[in-house]
Amino acid sequence: MFFKAVTLALAYATGATAHSLMHGVAVNGVDQGDGRGVYIRTPPNNSPVKDLASPDLVCNVNGGRAVSGFVQAAAGDTLTFEWFHNTRGDDIIDRSHSGPIITYIAPFTEGNGAQSIWTKIHEDGFDSSTRKWAVDKLIDNGGKIDFVLPAALAPGKYLIRQEIIAHHESNAAFNVDPARGAQFYPSCVQVEVSGTGTAVPDQNFNFNTGYTYSDPGIVFNLYTRFDSYQIPGPEVWTAANSGNGNGNGNGNGNGNGNGTPAPPTTTVTPTPTATAAPVTTTTPPRPPRPTRCPGRRLKREEPRA
Repeated sequence: MFFKAVTLALAYATGATAHSLMHGVAVNGVDQGDGRGVYIRTPPNNSPVKDLASPDLVCNVNGGRAVSGFVQAAAGDTLTFEWFHNTRGDDIIDRSHSGPIITYIAPFTEGNGAQSIWTKIHEDGFDSSTRKWAVDKLIDNGGKIDFVLPAALAPGKYLIRQEIIAHHESNAAFNVDPARGAQFYPSCVQVEVSGTGTAVPDQNFNFNTGYTYSDPGIVFNLYTRFDSYQIPGPEVWTAANSGNGNGNGNGNGNGNGNGTPAPPTTTVTPTPTATAAPVTTTTPPRPPRPTRCPGRRLKREEPRA
């Protein structure tokens, strides 16, 4: 029992530096090069965001600073987003940071995206048959995760946002205990999509209002027995459940009313980005982890960059 308590304490101690950043993108297996500050709106460090009310939750710190480049891809292409910890090819993120990986898309904006403009296009959570999380798969795959752009996606310029949600401290909500809470690692990539598709993503999800502390996919106790996990946010969007040119069903009129949707535009009003100071987490002692996890491998990490 004492050994398990010490092991769990070490997990919390090393967790503070087990963070992650996005490095780059590949299109159909072709590496597009280091995207940091080029086509990725890269934050200044690999610290997480925990405050659901912060605009940094959307595209991270610096999320409202557009960069000059765009990844060029066609609807139906496979995109691979690559993550790393401190350097490319390192340990990516500590395995203690179990959680899902979720991908959203929005019309391109030079603002921080803290508006009702997002649509979910991919998600990976917890596999009860293997008891592996999306984070485990990311690490096993060298920091890379694949997803497919919807084949019917209308051409235009977009932001694609991918996030890792780490649940090693999410047994308590951040608004109740700021030393704990789910850790969000969002990253936004500028992508220009070509093709002949006509479907305009229309879920109009807003992270600052759509993610809440009552969400079981956000406040989640990793250290109890569980057999399922509810991924936060809306269902994954497909062209079949889009408005297809007749509006999005909630009055914003994305379509033009004649069956042909309007292409994405850059008319989203930018919202000033509030740059939050890094949260210092001083983790209180925790009870020992349940005996179902005696074999979890834990390690100390180097100080974050």
